[in-house]
Amino acid sequence: MNGPSGLQQHAAQLQLQGTRLYRTANGKVKPRRLPFQPNASSNLRSGAYSHQQQLSSCSSIPAAQPSTNCLPPGRHYCCTSSSFSTTSSGSSSPQQQRRATACAAAAGDRSQPVASSLADSMQQLLAALDALYRFSRPHTMLGTFVSIVSVSSMALGSAAWSAAALTGLCQALVAALLMNVAIVGINQVYDVEIDKVNKPYLPLASGDLSMQQAIGIVAATAALSLLLGVLSGSPALLATLALSLLLGVLYSMELPFMRWKRSPWLAALCILAVRAVMVQLGFFLHMQHALGVTGGVTGGNFIVTRPLGFTMSFMLLFSVVIALFKDLPDVKGDTQAGVQTFSVRHGTKIVFWTCVGLLMAAYAGGIVFALTSPEPWSRLPVALGHAALAALLWGRSAKVNVGRKGELTEHYMFVWKLFYAEYLIIPFLR
Repeated sequence: MNGPSGLQQHAAQLQLQGTRLYRTANGKVKPRRLPFQPNASSNLRSGAYSHQQQLSSCSSIPAAQPSTNCLPPGRHYCCTSSSFSTTSSGSSSPQQQRRATACAAAAGDRSQPVASSLADSMQQLLAALDALYRFSRPHTMLGTFVSIVSVSSMALGSAAWSAAALTGLCQALVAALLMNVAIVGINQVYDVEIDKVNKPYLPLASGDLSMQQAIGIVAATAALSLLLGVLSGSPALLATLALSLLLGVLYSMELPFMRWKRSPWLAALCILAVRAVMVQLGFFLHMQHALGVTGGVTGGNFIVTRPLGFTMSFMLLFSVVIALFKDLPDVKGDTQAGVQTFSVRHGTKIVFWTCVGLLMAAYAGGIVFALTSPEPWSRLPVALGHAALAALLWGRSAKVNVGRKGELTEHYMFVWKLFYAEYLIIPFLR
């Protein structure tokens, strides 16, 4: 029992009983049950071993539970009411290793609330970001982004991207994307009951975002957008942002002479005004203003160029299609809410093929525009681009079952992809 292995085994048996070992006058080692004294320590030396009481941190640990204040195997033991440590230059015994494992497990158990709290906080943050992402209606954000970049490039013409041009582009992008969030947010606030039927995945309809939070996001993004418009010093940018917000309010708010979405004609007018006119004209003028400040190629003078005229005309037809197509998957909820969209009035099949026909006509116009371009290098990419998009549209449309909401929703998102693709062609217009 006086050897290293026997001493360690005996210590392991006694450590949960509130005892400690001591050496008698004749050199024998015996257990003694003593009350725990936080500041007391006694050293018992035998060869390469020493035993001492640990600090009071062990006193708060319940009986039969290892301490979280343990050190590596072969170095320390910690008991309930008294503790001892074993310092050895040799290897650890199995009992020491088991004791160390128990101590590590206890330390892990005590750290679990902290780890769990961090995990919960991280999960809440990710959930909030996901709700904000869905609230922003990402497909509209992407549409706004590509349209501003494309129209700005068209306004720039053959000139190089200067610091003034990049500054003007950044001003337009940040302000417009903030306003985009505000406008789609207003629509969700006033359409929450309809969205519970048509779009239950949206954060307000699903309960992932409260009404107070949604209103706060709308107010903050609208205010920041208008502030950026003022600070930019660009009348065209500020007017585009303010008029877009006004039309968003008229379209969605349930107030006298508002809620224009109830009228299919007024609803279409709102979308046409923003997507076909204000985006093209407003951001084109804003970029000219940015260039004119430093004596750019346009000199700050407004010129309705041939590409700008075609782009506005093309997007006029495309905006009609988006205005009509967006209501195709929502017939059930709109009917229950008494919203008389064209899809509710005339049926999904007629509206669906009307949209396809309008887009095919727009692509045919794009091909004609390309073939009559004064710049030979512009003809081939513009003509082939529109022909390819027309072929994709016809092929996908022929496979859609207009009686299935899921297929209509998927095709509507495909139309948005065609919308993005058109803005990739616009910089090649001449």
